[in-house]
Amino acid sequence: MGRWTDRQASDQARRASAARQSSGRRRKIDPTTSERDYSAEEIEFMTAMQEYKRRSGRMFPTWSEVLEVLHELGYEKHATGDDARLLSNASGPSARA
Repeated sequence: MGRWTDRQASDQARRASAARQSSGRRRKIDPTTSERDYSAEEIEFMTAMQEYKRRSGRMFPTWSEVLEVLHELGYEKHATGDDARLLSNASGPSARA
């Protein structure tokens, strides 16, 4: 029975491997191996995201978590005149009275 189970597992592994190869999907994409030249800032961000995913155990961080990583890197949004206008419109007329 041990040989049958091993053969069955081997057959299943072969089928899964063939399916992965034929699907065109890659399980893990390492941006440093692509043909594109990344800027130092892009590499810093990608490295920070990889570290966050390793540290948190989350393969697919939420946008809030991505923003958290950006803040950890020191990025912050600076308010512009348009931002102030949008914020005052969002607060409604009662806030201006």
